[in-house]
Amino acid sequence: MTHFGIICPPYAGHLNPLSALGRELQSRGHRVTVLQISDLAQKVCLEGLDFHPIGESIYQPGSLSETLKQLTQLSEIAALHYSVDSCRQMAEMICQDAPAAIRTAGIEALLVDQLEPVGQSVAQYLDLPFICISCGQVIHRRSDAPPFFTTWNYHHAAWARLRNAVAYRLLDRSCQPILNVINQYRQEWKLPPYPEIYASIAQLAHISQQPAAFDFPYPDLPKHLHYTGPFRNRSPYPSDFPFEKLTGQPLIYASLGSVQNAKREIFHCIAAACDGLDVQLVIAHGGGMDADAVEALPGTPLVVEYAPQQEVLQYASLTITHGGMNTVLDALSCGVPLVAIPITFEQPGTGARIRWAGVGEVLPLSKLKATRLRQRIQQVLAHEHYKQNALRLQREIQQAGGVKRAADIVEKSIEKPTENR
Repeated sequence: MTHFGIICPPYAGHLNPLSALGRELQSRGHRVTVLQISDLAQKVCLEGLDFHPIGESIYQPGSLSETLKQLTQLSEIAALHYSVDSCRQMAEMICQDAPAAIRTAGIEALLVDQLEPVGQSVAQYLDLPFICISCGQVIHRRSDAPPFFTTWNYHHAAWARLRNAVAYRLLDRSCQPILNVINQYRQEWKLPPYPEIYASIAQLAHISQQPAAFDFPYPDLPKHLHYTGPFRNRSPYPSDFPFEKLTGQPLIYASLGSVQNAKREIFHCIAAACDGLDVQLVIAHGGGMDADAVEALPGTPLVVEYAPQQEVLQYASLTITHGGMNTVLDALSCGVPLVAIPITFEQPGTGARIRWAGVGEVLPLSKLKATRLRQRIQQVLAHEHYKQNALRLQREIQQAGGVKRAADIVEKSIEKPTENR
């Protein structure tokens, strides 16, 4: 059996699916340890995985909550710029502490989130087998791939390739502080420079939570790239969701995920858009609203702090989301169409895929008004093709294999000879 280490960003949208993969590997007799900052020790343990701290000489305990608080106040490009410094600090902590932690814990292979790219360098330095995991969009650093942070559709034309290249060049420039940290340590470790931010340098396997049908139709993809669908298994958290309060009306489920959930003005707009429609709105705000904010919402939505998302979506006719990959995949796993309001990071690109797959509509944050959102809601509920396309994606997800297939790929990949790393 193998002792796996997990390196990922310190956010629930990454830790939750990787924890599901970790639990699946544990059920097969492997050991799984998450290398993370101290703020996440309790969450990792609740997820049923081992925890090993990193960053103790640099990280100030409690700083993560302040980072999340700041991110909730920002949108679009401003949020991207703010996140660069926190990502640089995380890269520094991983480079400084992870090698010793991995040796101490006896970790034999790494599962590295694509959005924590320094983990791949640590694996190369320690000569450990590693697998790249895309919990969000799989990021293709190729000229025909629209950058993950844009709303652009796929085009094979030369003008689109030039557009994509320029956007990625700008991304690399804005992320230069992160690249500087990675390449400083790669030089110390006698490794060649890491060329581009978020480039996957995995050779054994690269696993994506997306089903292939929820990505653009890229030709000639690497054979070691696998679209397995979402990583889901038992939830370690009990639920007290009031299912008895569901009215039987068409249910609209609204969530802004775990980072953007303090944007009360968006929740207010969602409630206003649904007020007067023959629907029941369920809002899961993830702690982003206090009692006064909930009381001020228009209409009579059913508001909870947390909801068992997959279970509630079984009753849903529509999901309203910021475009976080986990909520989108949970909705599509239930055959539920979407209306997305992308806020920042990869969410505009996820919105582009929602349009491409025909599973919903997208309303840019800059154009968000209750009247426009209501039009999108009514459009998706009234036209059957959105539901049919969502059901098609549901079938694709069911056939993709999910967390069990991902674990199969992990196990098979690490059995390969070390010269293929």
